[in-house]
Amino acid sequence: MLKRFTIKTNSRDEMADVTSSVEKLVREASIKEGTVLIYCPHTTAGITINENADPDVKKDMIRRFDEIYPWHHEKDRHDEGNTAAHMKASTVGASQHIIVSDGQLVLGTWQGIYFCEFDGPRERTFYVKVQSSL
Repeated sequence: MLKRFTIKTNSRDEMADVTSSVEKLVREASIKEGTVLIYCPHTTAGITINENADPDVKKDMIRRFDEIYPWHHEKDRHDEGNTAAHMKASTVGASQHIIVSDGQLVLGTWQGIYFCEFDGPRERTFYVKVQSSL
């Protein structure tokens, strides 16, 4: 089962929790054992798994990404001016692969799945592929 999701981001840098959307798709697929692949087809956005209990973690991550990859850098050559967004997206990665066991995502107690926007606000897409291991 493959599903395309659309997400509307609200700021240049944002980490949107998409865990519940992925969990719902796993329930709809009615699989007991398998895997889920979450994939982002954009070069200035990505997918990550990180803490979802304390909202300050997202704020800290975005701040630290900005420190490491400043939006304006005198040596950047990319005409669109969004080299920082490309760097952040490459650091986060385009996909995450998660085990499904007994019909549930195998995530740690504090983990959530995030769509990471680095060049918004925009309307974006991501894909979720649910695969049964039966």
